[in-house]
Amino acid sequence: MPLHPALIFLAGLVVIIVGAEVLLRGASRIAVMLRIAPIIIGLTVVSVGTSTPELAVGITAALEGKGALAIGNIAGTNTLNILFILGLSALIRPLPIRLLSLRFDVPAMILSAMVLMVLSWDGALDRLDGLVLLIGAVGYTAALVFVSRAESAAARHEFTEEFSEGALAVQRGLAPAAWNGALLLAGMALTVLGAELLVSGATDIAAAYGVSDAIIGLTIVAIGTSAPELATTVVATIRNDRDVAIGNLIGSSIYNILIILGLTCTVAPGGIDISREIYWIDLPLTLAVAVACWFVFRSDRLVSRREGGLFVGTYLLYLASLLFLRI
Repeated sequence: MPLHPALIFLAGLVVIIVGAEVLLRGASRIAVMLRIAPIIIGLTVVSVGTSTPELAVGITAALEGKGALAIGNIAGTNTLNILFILGLSALIRPLPIRLLSLRFDVPAMILSAMVLMVLSWDGALDRLDGLVLLIGAVGYTAALVFVSRAESAAARHEFTEEFSEGALAVQRGLAPAAWNGALLLAGMALTVLGAELLVSGATDIAAAYGVSDAIIGLTIVAIGTSAPELATTVVATIRNDRDVAIGNLIGSSIYNILIILGLTCTVAPGGIDISREIYWIDLPLTLAVAVACWFVFRSDRLVSRREGGLFVGTYLLYLASLLFLRI
């Protein structure tokens, strides 16, 4: 008797989350062994690591000809990251903005969303568009390394405690390097396996209930693949590592577009088609959310509980509109 698509989806989600955690541990420890600065680990390795589920899902969906699910996942995840997860974090504890790099990261998030809108104007994203996004990722990362040198000692200490506390004590040598490399490879294998199960379950659910791949990507897949960001942000907020809470979400939102979607476009045989609804509703919302961050962060350099509640309420309204108006 075949398993229900929902069980396959949930199994894939669990495998992806476990794989992302294993991959993240291996990547962080290797980065420390290579003497990469902790703050760079936090803003790059961790941000990309928590976006591994989106990458696995995007590439798997693209190779299976389900590009609508891939683009829906990215748009849905970025909207969820800022409106729901950051809003929830502010509801738990107001988030003061202190990191110098956030003045750089938020404009970068806005610019990446604008570039995505421009590239999607013709209704599709092809390999050339993917290459443009990947070049943008290289430029952003290089600029991030430069800007991060101006961070305060307190901010560096906070990132060190959050992301490298265990890794800094890792012994250097051939055996530890082999073990961490094995963790990295195992994490990759698990995320790929989990992505195949998740995409299979999600598309079967869509077919069974007559829901489009794009809506599935915007809702249950986006919510599922955002689990690492949600866990990292809530834990960082409770521990009062508030720069980490915001930095992880902003960094993940940027890399979701530049790296995750960029790689997805380059492997998609026929490119990714962008539906009119995605282009005129979901991508503009992703851009609007990024712009809203800029105004909220600049107003009093604080994401208050009131603003957090507004963010969460806006996301719930958006989710309701997806479920009741577009299905």
